[in-house]
Amino acid sequence: QVQLVESGGGLVQPGGSLRLSCTFSGGIIHPYDVRWSRQAPGKEREWVATVTRTRIPLYSDSVKGRFSISRDNSKNMVFLQMNSLKPEDTAVYFCNSIEETFAWGQGTQVTVSS
Repeated sequence: QVQLVESGGGLVQPGGSLRLSCTFSGGIIHPYDVRWSRQAPGKEREWVATVTRTRIPLYSDSVKGRFSISRDNSKNMVFLQMNSLKPEDTAVYFCNSIEETFAWGQGTQVTVSS
């Protein structure tokens, strides 16, 4: 059974950077388009970025130009490099296939604050 494990979150000052990792433990990712989503307190989960099976990246307008999504199929991992972080990026970040094939992981908390 595939378990999604997100990591790399933390507390960072505005303008800082973080690199999130998503591991598809017990499974393989190459057949899937994979996306990162986030959920801030009191808000619905929102899409952040997708990397397709052919490695094409797609971004929401709110993160375009600041975030970069990538994948390593050999390690069954997807990454989200986040630069120029803003307080409004504060949320729990989750990964999954775009079809939400797998049970959601615990996510990783990102807090952007001075």
